[in-house]
Amino acid sequence: MHKAIGLAEHGLFTTTPNPRVGCLLVREGKIVGQGWHEKAGEPHAEVMALRQAAGRARGATAYITLEPCNHIGKTGPCTEALIQAGVRAVVAAMEDPNPIVAGKGLARLREAGLDVRCGLLAEQAAALNPGFILRMTKGRPWVRAKTACSMDGRIALVNGASQWITSPEARADGHAFRARACAVVTGIGTVLQDDPLLNVRYVDTSRQPHRLVVDPRLMADPDARFFREPNAIVATTADLDHPIYREGIDRLAARGVTVLSVASQSGKPGDRLALHDLLRQLADLGMNEIHLEAGPALVGGFWSEGLIDEWLVYLAPIFLGQGMPPVSGLPELGSVEAARRWRLIGQDAVGDGLRIRLCRPEPALAP
Repeated sequence: MHKAIGLAEHGLFTTTPNPRVGCLLVREGKIVGQGWHEKAGEPHAEVMALRQAAGRARGATAYITLEPCNHIGKTGPCTEALIQAGVRAVVAAMEDPNPIVAGKGLARLREAGLDVRCGLLAEQAAALNPGFILRMTKGRPWVRAKTACSMDGRIALVNGASQWITSPEARADGHAFRARACAVVTGIGTVLQDDPLLNVRYVDTSRQPHRLVVDPRLMADPDARFFREPNAIVATTADLDHPIYREGIDRLAARGVTVLSVASQSGKPGDRLALHDLLRQLADLGMNEIHLEAGPALVGGFWSEGLIDEWLVYLAPIFLGQGMPPVSGLPELGSVEAARRWRLIGQDAVGDGLRIRLCRPEPALAP
């Protein structure tokens, strides 16, 4: 199963909106087939492994990181492929949280007489797909907030300058996390001040994530670099029928930009976005993981509404003195004990600094 999980990781950048799944076929102690799901619409991991095994699949045991599907979608049911190939036993790491599957695949295999077990390395398998699981169970994507800061906790100087706090190695590592996301999200302040691309540049990937700017009053310039590449999205609370926005919306549409109309927190057009509504809409679009790279106000908004699931912090060996904090707008605490303590799930040296990963303090998926 460790090997199957490693196979699933090959699809880390490419499987969205589908989960990352690996499959290993073993007969008489020898691997006879292996595969992973590469891209939505293409064969699932089980089918890839069965193709490699061919006739050797008969009598084999399949180790799969996620329950096989038992329905017809863009591909046929994997349960039937396993049964027809003569696989003797199936060991699944976890049940599929998708209500369409949710135990039905395992039941079909048992009905066909296969020896079926589930739960081996379930926690490690779940960590492959935190966003898919959260979208299927809670109706929203997993939000990973990324920040690069100095030893004294500053993300930029007082004048807003922030290039480059971290090392080239840290920036490349950050782009690898961008690549696994379905969308990179930032705020209008970042777009106006830095004119960023926010695409993936330092790692090889066949799929670029969507790039979304939170822009309540539609202040973004359609000629900004952000909109010069495909898959750009604007999320706004502005009244899209108002004539003042017509020209800008038309120019964005001409560039292929998607404009999402999102509810505002106050109910008034142009006010702050209701972030729960934004995430619900992104989940409806099939987005599993959100990579949040934004200024302190927007990050603080996600934090205040309990919508950050993971922190990705790059700590650089410098001190900036006065400057911007990574988060703003948080309530004042009366005691240190009242502060939320996050769970450390990883710390690694990257370049000349440190990458720290934190997850929600309550029991949750730890990718």
